[in-house]
Amino acid sequence: MSLFIGLMSGTSADGMDAALVECLPDQPARLIHAIGLDYEPAFSSQLRELAITAQASVEELALLDRAIAKISVQAVNQLLAEAGKQPSDICAIGSHGHTLRHKALRQQKLEEGFSWQVGDPSWIAEHSGICCIADFRRRDIAAGGQGAPLVPAFHQECLADSASPRMVLNIGGIANLTVLGEQLAGFDCGPGNALMDEWCQLQWQQPQDFNGERAATGAVIPALLEQWQQQAEIHAYLQQPPPKSTGRELFNLDHLAINLDHYSPEDVLATLSQLTANTIADAVRRFGHADGEILVCGGGVHNPDLVQRIRAALPGHTIDSSAAAGIDPDWMEAMAFAWLAYRTLNQLSGNAPQVTGALGYRILGGIYPA
Repeated sequence: MSLFIGLMSGTSADGMDAALVECLPDQPARLIHAIGLDYEPAFSSQLRELAITAQASVEELALLDRAIAKISVQAVNQLLAEAGKQPSDICAIGSHGHTLRHKALRQQKLEEGFSWQVGDPSWIAEHSGICCIADFRRRDIAAGGQGAPLVPAFHQECLADSASPRMVLNIGGIANLTVLGEQLAGFDCGPGNALMDEWCQLQWQQPQDFNGERAATGAVIPALLEQWQQQAEIHAYLQQPPPKSTGRELFNLDHLAINLDHYSPEDVLATLSQLTANTIADAVRRFGHADGEILVCGGGVHNPDLVQRIRAALPGHTIDSSAAAGIDPDWMEAMAFAWLAYRTLNQLSGNAPQVTGALGYRILGGIYPA
């Protein structure tokens, strides 16, 4: 058998992606079918709040662990039904789970870094009837790495064959950049959609700025943009060389800590969009190829305002959807976790030490047999 399922619940906390992928030796992973399940608004709010809260009850966390697992099984069952497959047709599920906290700090003491994802893999294996592989990040962290991003290894496998310099930009809640080539690099740039989404939820009770329409009507506030870019912890992260990774613990509106009541909401949103574009462009200029192609994937690819701001900041690069290279931008990360499950099941490494900073290549994840 060569079919694997990848499950991804991203930093935006808007839903669960599931991808059915064919993985064969010496061939690029091939997407067979994919679906997305939207979370209920109250559940999305709970996930977002827990990502930045200082405390939570053990019972709430245990129930959330089970809830993500149940949604995972629902996604698997719907994916199989639509694709006309049975559980017995699938080798394994690669479940990323949902990240509640990621503080894989680059420190000399390895125990200072950690990353925690919920989504009980035992429940997924038991109730889907399919072997589940999960907890991919912590082995890399145990080996001294960041534990993230893990997807650059998949980008290198599937997208490195290009005549011109190529990079992959994933814009989820957090944005991360992969620099393809002989010297593979990858790291979290900073905010992706997270700050803009959070502002839309506060101001208009909508999950995101659909098609970037509200930001496009606003005007950037230069003083506010500069203040955010110079905020001590954010500035320190942006200046830090890779390997590095981050999360909503750093990039959230509370952390920006400023009174925005006297600004137009649309202007604030435009400024947040520009902040995201600036941090991405700065990451490209400092650590990426000087020119060439940038393939965009993740939810941010559907925000024309943001993409245009990135284009304006990087006029020497060609910026396009990853669809131009044959991979649907909406399913890139779910495909990557199917591929990581394939790697683990075949006792192959899943990390890229030059990306995460780990001491070496490691087989990632724990295996939970059906």
